[in-house]
Amino acid sequence: MQDPNEDTEWNDILRRKGILPPKETPKDEEEEEELALQQQSIVKTYESMSLQELEENEDEFSDEDEAAMEMYRQKRLAEWKATQLKNTFGALEEISGQDYIKEVNQAGEGIWVVLHLYKQGIPLCTLINQHLAELARKFPQTKFLKSISTTCIPNYPDRNLPTLFVYYEGEMKAQFIGPLVFGGMNLKADELEWRLAESGAIKTDLEENPKKQIQDQLMSSIRSSLPTGRDSESDDDF
Repeated sequence: MQDPNEDTEWNDILRRKGILPPKETPKDEEEEEELALQQQSIVKTYESMSLQELEENEDEFSDEDEAAMEMYRQKRLAEWKATQLKNTFGALEEISGQDYIKEVNQAGEGIWVVLHLYKQGIPLCTLINQHLAELARKFPQTKFLKSISTTCIPNYPDRNLPTLFVYYEGEMKAQFIGPLVFGGMNLKADELEWRLAESGAIKTDLEENPKKQIQDQLMSSIRSSLPTGRDSESDDDF
């Protein structure tokens, strides 16, 4: 008697005609199909998660989850790396007024832009350009730009220089205008880093404002140089 589950052309014809019942699926194949469906379901459950969320929920994965999730994690990691490479800048670039809309207003999704309006011959502008070049190398995910002020904004007054504009996704988030804001030629790179971090343009590892440390040291020095009450009484005796 012919086996109805045998793989023959004749049995296939009989199955299509309804004479033979559908071929029985071996148990191993059924289990593999069920596992594949489970993995697809797992991926759908977690496909909206970021890499950080995947790490946070890792303890919830069962052994069956791991193969599917590892494949998905590698996919998300590759996407993240591609985005990071695409959004890497790393240098202070010069732009003209014609570049303004493209480089600043249309910088792209998730992009912070720091734009320095300056003029040659102004020492503080030169100093800030040096600091920004250093910060651009330190924070390559932020776009650092410089432009001669009057090429971007006609008749922009020199008294407002240096000027820093901070943008995120084309929208202005902060502005620093004029020499008094920067504290003059004593401005240090880490102080500028702190100011930009406060605006959100960069993520600094500084724990407090470096300028505050200088102020605290100055006040401590002043207090230590002041005469004590005993010294004042002695002076009065003379």
